[in-house]
Amino acid sequence: MSSLDFDSFVLAATTDNLSTEPAAREHADAVEFRLDLADEPLAQLEEYGGELPLIVTNRADWEGGEASDEISRFSALETAISHEAVAAVDIECGALDGSIEAADTDRARKLRERARNEGVSVIASLHDFESTPSVETLLGQLETAAAEGDVGKLAVTAHNRADALAVLTATHRAVEAGHTVATMAMGAAGQHTRAVAPVYGSKIGYAPVDPDGATAPGQYTLETLRRLVEQLQ
Repeated sequence: MSSLDFDSFVLAATTDNLSTEPAAREHADAVEFRLDLADEPLAQLEEYGGELPLIVTNRADWEGGEASDEISRFSALETAISHEAVAAVDIECGALDGSIEAADTDRARKLRERARNEGVSVIASLHDFESTPSVETLLGQLETAAAEGDVGKLAVTAHNRADALAVLTATHRAVEAGHTVATMAMGAAGQHTRAVAPVYGSKIGYAPVDPDGATAPGQYTLETLRRLVEQLQ
C-alpha cells in the first residue's frame, strides 16, 4: 500500500487519465485521479502500474463534480481504495458531517471507516465556487473539515486581494491551532495562494498533468507550482 501522511507538502497532479502519470513524475508527489471525469475509471485503476501514489476523487455534482448518483459514486470509491496504489481518498465534508441533504452521509462515513482500516488517508473537502467567506467562517470550515478527515481541504473563489488574504490568514490560524489543512483560492485573484498557502502550512497543492486539462480555475502548471513552492519555502 502506498502512503501519504501529509506531514509535509504534497504536490498532486490532477488527471482523469492515468496513462499520463509518467509525465507527472518529475514534479509531482502524487496523482489526484478524478473518477467522475474519467472514462472507465475502475478499469484504469486496475491497469495502473505507475510510480506515484494516487488520491482518488469522485466529486459529486452538488460539489462541482460530475458524479450524480450517490450509490454508484461511493461504490466506485469503495472499490478504488482497495487498490494498492491508492494512498488517499477525497470525500466531501458535506457528506461526512451530514450538512448536505443530497449526500449519502451513511455511505460517506462507512467509506471513511473502511479507508482508515486499510491505511488510506481521508481528505475532507469543501468548495465554494462563488465567493470567499470571512476569516472566521473559513476558520470554522477548516476546523470542521479537519475533524472529519485526516486533512481538511478548503477551496474558495477569490474576487480580490482581500479574499486571498482571508484564505491565507485562515490557513495560518488553523495550522497554528494544530489542524492539518489544504487551502487555495480559485480564480485569477487567488492564483498566488496556490504557491503561498504552503508557506503558511497548507499540505496539498494541485496542478494538472496536462495544462489544457485544469480541473479548477487559476491552477498553475505542475512545473511552475513546484518551482514556486520550493522557492518560497
